Amino acid sequence: MSTGKPRVVLGVGAGIAAYKVCELLRRLTESGHDVRVVPTADALRFVGEPTWAALSGHPVSPNVWDGVSEVPHVRLGQTADLVFVAPATADLLARAAHGLADDLLTNTLLTARCPVVFAPAMHTEMWEHPATRDNVATLRARGAIVVEPASGRLTGADTGPGRLPDPAELFEVARRVLARGDRERGDAARDLAGRHVVVSAGGTREAIDPVRFIGNRSSGLQGYALARTAVARGARVTVVAANVALPDPAGARVVPVGSAEEMRKAVLEAAGDADAVVMAAAVADFRPAAYQGSKIKKTPGGEPEPIALVKNPDILAELGERRRPGQVIVGFAAETDDVLANGRAKLVRKRSDLLVVNQVGENLAFGTPDNAAVVLDADGSSVDVPRGAKEELADTVWDLVAARLKPRS
Repeated sequence: MSTGKPRVVLGVGAGIAAYKVCELLRRLTESGHDVRVVPTADALRFVGEPTWAALSGHPVSPNVWDGVSEVPHVRLGQTADLVFVAPATADLLARAAHGLADDLLTNTLLTARCPVVFAPAMHTEMWEHPATRDNVATLRARGAIVVEPASGRLTGADTGPGRLPDPAELFEVARRVLARGDRERGDAARDLAGRHVVVSAGGTREAIDPVRFIGNRSSGLQGYALARTAVARGARVTVVAANVALPDPAGARVVPVGSAEEMRKAVLEAAGDADAVVMAAAVADFRPAAYQGSKIKKTPGGEPEPIALVKNPDILAELGERRRPGQVIVGFAAETDDVLANGRAKLVRKRSDLLVVNQVGENLAFGTPDNAAVVLDADGSSVDVPRGAKEELADTVWDLVAARLKPRS
């Protein structure tokens, strides 16, 4: 019987990271999703059946022969709104890519007609092996979303790419994929599949001396919302993050930077093969002309010396000048006065395809979970985005970007 809740099949592979998936399951159930856990037989060596059953409220088995009257090997995939596999081991990715159906989870993957997400976790050598890379490419070509693993401490003393992303960030991927639509338009939910997008986030800091800097209030929330929604739509995502104190978005490669000069170098390098670049970061327009190697001291009764400023590089304008054919460039404009007039002038000056203009100020845009904006198009049209979650603005931006991207030959 249908519960009326979004139906999620949570597949669990036989990896040590299975214990982290308990937190993902808890977040899914507590947010109103009906979750059926389908582990592989060996996954139960890491986390036992009673734990999955207690957290999901459903019986758990890896066996196609349990509950045969309900035909679970067909029904689970047919009725799911999302199949999310974590950890997706090298073995499980290989079996899925080759269409094997030797347990309940692989049968479910073959019958699913909803979005399917794999969150790999394995040692670096296994992740980077040509066989695994080919299997990942095959799954992505078929429309599955394969989230890039995080880098960090692995089992034992090993460190490198292959770590399961934070469960809270995996939950955000699941939530965004489900938000994109129902099973009937699953392909539309992955309209950035095979694309590489670059997103800048946060705010640059320009050092005055070893302890002081010129900065701004940007938190990186909008840039990270853009990254999460792009991952959920199937893109390969690079985030150039300036001074952001947020968990890395699952599936995105994050390049940390500090100053405008550092951001320029990282963005231009990442943009080399990018289909789209979205400059959501607040880049300082100016920096001190001279850096003081020692802390500037306050002298009794004296006034501080004025700080001379020089212009920082205009990264958005340089992207507009250096763009590759077919590349889509999106800028952001934070304005306090004459918002639309300033935005239209900036759109022309920066040679961008789209410019997201929003009003900033106390409790507006910077550091808040919501945003409102007008997206200006180089063709003269515009789209009003009413105040709402920053993911909603992000999806609107990607809708407009996807419409501009040329089909792959």
